Amino acid sequence: MTADGQVVIVGAGVSGLTTGVELLDAGLRVRIVASEIPGRTSLAAGAMWGPYLVEPWDRVREWSLTSLDVFRELSAVVGAGVRMTSGVEAARHPVETPPWAALLPDFHDCEPKDLPRGFVGGHRFTVPLIDMPIYLDYLSRRFLGLGGEIEAGTVESLDELADADVIVNCAGLGAGQLAGDPDVRPIRGQHVVVENPGITEFFSEDTGLSPNLVCFYPHGDTITLGGTAIDGEPELTDDLAVAKAIVQRCAEIDPRIGDARVLEHRVGARPTRGEVRVEVNRRSDGVPVVHNYGHGGSGVTLSWGCAQEVARLITGTHDS
Repeated sequence: MTADGQVVIVGAGVSGLTTGVELLDAGLRVRIVASEIPGRTSLAAGAMWGPYLVEPWDRVREWSLTSLDVFRELSAVVGAGVRMTSGVEAARHPVETPPWAALLPDFHDCEPKDLPRGFVGGHRFTVPLIDMPIYLDYLSRRFLGLGGEIEAGTVESLDELADADVIVNCAGLGAGQLAGDPDVRPIRGQHVVVENPGITEFFSEDTGLSPNLVCFYPHGDTITLGGTAIDGEPELTDDLAVAKAIVQRCAEIDPRIGDARVLEHRVGARPTRGEVRVEVNRRSDGVPVVHNYGHGGSGVTLSWGCAQEVARLITGTHDS
């Protein structure tokens, strides 16, 4: 399309905002339309870089690596909310080394003495941690500073966007309905934000497919505790009993967490699909629709890689 064309992005979560920035950098005119600005599920994310239960791996690998490179650069940007942080992922049962380990140069096995009691294996590595309220504010400011427009509104059908020369579907959980795709389902996630009692490293337990997660991500004066992954559950009301259990699970790893003052509860519904969808089809009138959804719990991890692919699909450019 030409630079005079209008791109309309549906959704103002991390995928929508990141895609908007990429398209503006490509010289296009971009407007975001969303009912939540920024998206609630993105605000509720932990968030740590790491491909989490998403397919297909060959594409996920490239998207994740692209995002990793960008986040490393953003960790040097004051006010972006991104920090390169070291920590441990551990398990109470034998697990295989994750395929994304090869993307991290300092990834290595933990010594038994470095593991919490009851854990049999683990890995240490350094990855970006993203403080989502700060980061989403940074993305919004960057998007608007590049000349993008953000409009509050609910889109029930892509046919409503009459002035769009190209539509980008980044609507998260609502993307499936807009695309007529029944494969999108919610996975409820809940986090608890507490005052940081002095923790500087992240911790994440490999809990497999359990709905009860154990992780904590330090963000300066605060630390985000997780969490839950309840498949098929779209309810977004805070559950205080669940929150109490989250704090207790994390305090078993680091007892300092048990006495930390609770500051906030965050709940979101991860938009999950059998495979992430980044592809083009057309509306009945021929307007191109680029779909960018189904990222599950890896929306942040895949955000820059998927956004760059959307930009290539729209502009027709390709890596040499």
